[in-house]
Amino acid sequence: MIRRSPGGKQRADDAPVSEDRWVLVALAGALSFVAMLDMNIVNVALADIADSFGVSAGTAQWAMLAYQLSVVSLLLPVGRWLDGVGARSATLTATTGFALCGLLAAAAPWTGWLIAARLAQGGFGAVLFVLMPVLALRSVRPERRGRAMSVPATLGPLGAVTGPALGGLLIDHWGWHSVFLVKIPFCALALAVAWRVLPRDAGPRPPDRRSMADALLVATGVGVLVLALTRAPRGAWWLLLAAVAVPPLWWWLRGTGGRPVTGVLRTAGLFRAHGAVLALAAGFAAMHYVVALHLQRDTGLSATRTGLTVLAFPLGMGLAGPLGGRLADRYGPRRIAVAGASLTTTGLLLLLLLPHGGWTPPEVAWRLALAGAGMGLNGGPTQALVMGTAPPDRAATVGSTVQLARSLGFTLGPALATAAWGLSGGARAGLALAAASAFLAVPLLAWSGAGTTGRTAAEPGTSSNRLVKEPRS
Repeated sequence: MIRRSPGGKQRADDAPVSEDRWVLVALAGALSFVAMLDMNIVNVALADIADSFGVSAGTAQWAMLAYQLSVVSLLLPVGRWLDGVGARSATLTATTGFALCGLLAAAAPWTGWLIAARLAQGGFGAVLFVLMPVLALRSVRPERRGRAMSVPATLGPLGAVTGPALGGLLIDHWGWHSVFLVKIPFCALALAVAWRVLPRDAGPRPPDRRSMADALLVATGVGVLVLALTRAPRGAWWLLLAAVAVPPLWWWLRGTGGRPVTGVLRTAGLFRAHGAVLALAAGFAAMHYVVALHLQRDTGLSATRTGLTVLAFPLGMGLAGPLGGRLADRYGPRRIAVAGASLTTTGLLLLLLLPHGGWTPPEVAWRLALAGAGMGLNGGPTQALVMGTAPPDRAATVGSTVQLARSLGFTLGPALATAAWGLSGGARAGLALAAASAFLAVPLLAWSGAGTTGRTAAEPGTSSNRLVKEPRS
């Protein structure tokens, strides 16, 4: 299906794909790595930032929270906006803005400057997050979609888990400013590729007044919800703040901005697939939090040995990610996504069954590698399953809802694990919660798409243009 811009001109980036453009898939993967790296790399710099500006640790933490809140709050409005904007102009604008905000953050003379730069950087980061799956989707033929989706789906989480280790190395040698500068070379390379490869378009279209009002409602509701979940481990009373998020989100859902989004998600059972994405992300985040804390606090393992042990998870994920994409293209994304979620659940259950004295680095590492391999098998196929089902003119909207589900899972997992740990007095309850969350994704993925009148475009033997589409509201 060829989409036309509001002015009636054909959008070049929506033209049918006749040949695979893997350089754009690599671009999507690089942007995914950079955006997720920036989500976590600042964590290890907070103490140095607090000392440098003479502020409290709580104030310095807003250098991280401002970025996270801005990203998650703007995902849905950005998705709706990107459905009417060319990929080239959006990529160039977002990548340039992301890099400039990184420079401003590194040059910050006081805390308020740093927080404002990070808040703006999160807005550009939200555009990058939504662009990743859309670029991969539009760059290859349907029969190669699983492999394409596996690139950003694997590199993104790898950026998240390697961020703290890379950040610590940079701070030890060049100070906290370097964590904001390390992404600049990646952004420069991405700009060069986008400028040369992406077809020209009409340029960015500014959102109208109604879209701005919808963005304000979503940003308020989602921002308050994420803030409540982020602060919950420091005090359960923070969860009461989540009630404040209900009215603005309800008004948005009932309005002209929210109805088209929910209509798209009803297409081909996408609500269940989004639930699976959220559940797996929550299980992954809860596991990562509990294992690292348990190894250091309860078994006395050093920070270095703990870091090396938990690296088994991204190692397994990185090795299995490309395989998951190839298998999805051959056997269909749903089967491989279910198999990956099942493998992750198995790894977490094996970790849960370890006796207290059996938490040695080798015993923990191979179980984490197994769980990571499951996540690698799952990521690309799940993304292909969801994005392949989305109507072509709503691809960015669906991409934003997937990213929102994943971001909420990453935020919800540690909060729930902390609550479970505190109620039971041990790490086993937190691990049980992580395993249960991963297991929940298995039936959600197996049943996603049930009751639809068509198959996803990524399933074998299906044309990319034969998509089930909800009427617009």
